[in-house]
Amino acid sequence: MPQLDLAFARAQFPAFSEPSLKDWAFFENAGGSYACGPVIDRLTRFYRETKVQPYGPFPASERGGQEMDEARRRLAGYLNVAEDEVHFGPSTTQNTYVLAQAFRGMMQDGDEIVVTNQDHEANSGAWRRLAERGIVVREWQVDPESGQLDPGDLDSLLNDKTRVVAFPHCSNIVGHVNPVAEIAAKAQATGAVVVVDGVSYAPHGFPDIQALGADIYLFSLYKTFGPHQGLMTVKRALAERLPNQSHYFNADQITKKLTPAGPDHAQIAASAGIADYFDALHAHHFTDSPVADPAECGRQVHALLEAQEKTLLAPLLDYLRQRNDIRILGPSNPAVRAPTVAIHAKNKPAPEVVENLRQHNIAACVSNFYAVRLVEAMGVAAEPGVLRLSFVHYTSPEEIEKLIKALDQSL
Repeated sequence: MPQLDLAFARAQFPAFSEPSLKDWAFFENAGGSYACGPVIDRLTRFYRETKVQPYGPFPASERGGQEMDEARRRLAGYLNVAEDEVHFGPSTTQNTYVLAQAFRGMMQDGDEIVVTNQDHEANSGAWRRLAERGIVVREWQVDPESGQLDPGDLDSLLNDKTRVVAFPHCSNIVGHVNPVAEIAAKAQATGAVVVVDGVSYAPHGFPDIQALGADIYLFSLYKTFGPHQGLMTVKRALAERLPNQSHYFNADQITKKLTPAGPDHAQIAASAGIADYFDALHAHHFTDSPVADPAECGRQVHALLEAQEKTLLAPLLDYLRQRNDIRILGPSNPAVRAPTVAIHAKNKPAPEVVENLRQHNIAACVSNFYAVRLVEAMGVAAEPGVLRLSFVHYTSPEEIEKLIKALDQSL
């Protein structure tokens, strides 16, 4: 495995040459990453040259549709799914809401859904609301100390009435990476559909959806170096069964039936820039083993980014473990978590800590980050919440050192 060429990676992000961002170390990537250059270029070009209704019989319209199709095709390749299994929407929250309405249309009163209290509310609230419409909602609860989900606890929640099991690939607070394939197999053995929220995982490398076995996988493109859109993959056979949520005449168009309103054409087209960026990373780092298969490229790029992030995460967790005035929410072992680290300061209000970090040009936030149920289950007040420090592969070792020094003074 080659080592990430950090200078090459950072050169693909205009933010790192933007004067207004100079000297700031960005540690709120879990809320939204920097956009890579190819995405920005494609977005501005679309608005300049093809911002018309796509798929029409004239050149600008034809090209607009082709660029949207390209985005779907190339992202599908990296995710290892079929093109017509990729669905775009304005956000993951809205995509999940639409899914919940679709599932209710083919469920009976008394059918059951399993949700967790580890999730961002996007993959919890929409399913929980179905309890008002005759669906039984069961909660798979985290361990209140570790914040982790025990797959063994799921057994008592599953039965022949379970229709959906919804859980996160990893939490946006505790960061522990759940064993998706194991959980999916267990749930699917009862006939349940598996819905995985990958918002907090996908920024660290696109997953191989087929390997995971998820029936539905959702994440946000604006957290994976792209535009503000949500993407979900839905297995074709399942999408065909789900009731249409779009105009009645779209019922037989599989990529439209789960999108009630018209999509954002420009942002969908621009999302192909994420694939451009991953292509560039692969070509730069794997010169001796060029791969034509985009799924294999995705796996190799994923491994490249993951290795870099774990190298960066280790010294931060080493430092935090040595302090007795904070609590790390989630595991302190970098091997089993994503680089999203939430801490609860025992002796200082979190807003005061984050303001001190701001004085050191550290960009971070304090909040419950839409994971109110999780924070409260772990014994932390939802307001003001926790200090979250999140980064991705383009973060530098120097920025990690800067963060540690700033924490030492701020805590």
